[in-house]
Amino acid sequence: MSLNAAGKYVESIDVSKHAILTHANEDLKNVYVSYANALDHLKKTDEALTIYQEGIQKYPNYYQLQFNKGICYTNSNRYSEAILCFQKSLLINPKHAGSLNAIGILEMGEHRIPAILAFSRFLIVEPQTSRSKKNLENIKKLLTQGIQKTGEKSITININSNVLSDSTGIKKENDFSQADLILSMASGLDFDKKNIKKTEVENFIRKFEVICASLEETKNNNFGFYWETFVPYFIEMKNKKFIEAFAYIAFVDSESEDVAKWHKKNQSELDKFYNWSKDYKWKN
Repeated sequence: MSLNAAGKYVESIDVSKHAILTHANEDLKNVYVSYANALDHLKKTDEALTIYQEGIQKYPNYYQLQFNKGICYTNSNRYSEAILCFQKSLLINPKHAGSLNAIGILEMGEHRIPAILAFSRFLIVEPQTSRSKKNLENIKKLLTQGIQKTGEKSITININSNVLSDSTGIKKENDFSQADLILSMASGLDFDKKNIKKTEVENFIRKFEVICASLEETKNNNFGFYWETFVPYFIEMKNKKFIEAFAYIAFVDSESEDVAKWHKKNQSELDKFYNWSKDYKWKN
């Protein structure tokens, strides 16, 4: 690890090989991570992936091997394979902020509901960091994606073609088209008289409740990693009336006076939320 940090990747590889050869009965999971990382830095992608896979076979319950394998795929622009690795990492460790962050970034271009859910979970796991500030901005952009005020009393809603129904009628994995359309309609109401005077957090809560309600209504007809992992968590959040607490956690670094006041008055609600989230039973 020290050699990798110093950019001495060939030496790191030599040390890793020696450790694996001479200490076969020791816990070497981090050696495999360092070994493969060094190969990745040297642009030896196929060799790095081979070492990651060897490590995963020996240590199938170590999420960092899956996560770093995903980074390797990302570095070589193999995004679909990278996402699968980050998903496997989260099945092992649902609290891994790095995997949540990576999924949000990779999915936000074409699949905004999965990206919103990944970034939202990230903000719960890692609030008040430079990454959390950036990811809150990512969520806000995704929530208003395609919405544009075009006149004093008119708005334009542009729908991403990816969310339109497939003419074949065959149900796709991780299909969030209905939730995506409903979110677009809800975001268009930001300019409605009854919403325009609301705070940013209040409008966030309104839209997030719409997303969760839509997910609950359509969950029985859908499948895939996000439906089976993220969706039940956020539906339960809604049903336990924790969306407000989540929203104020997400906006904790916004420097808004209303957010600061809410946190001072509602410590017990924050405690309830975190206790629920900590004890939540994730599918694995």
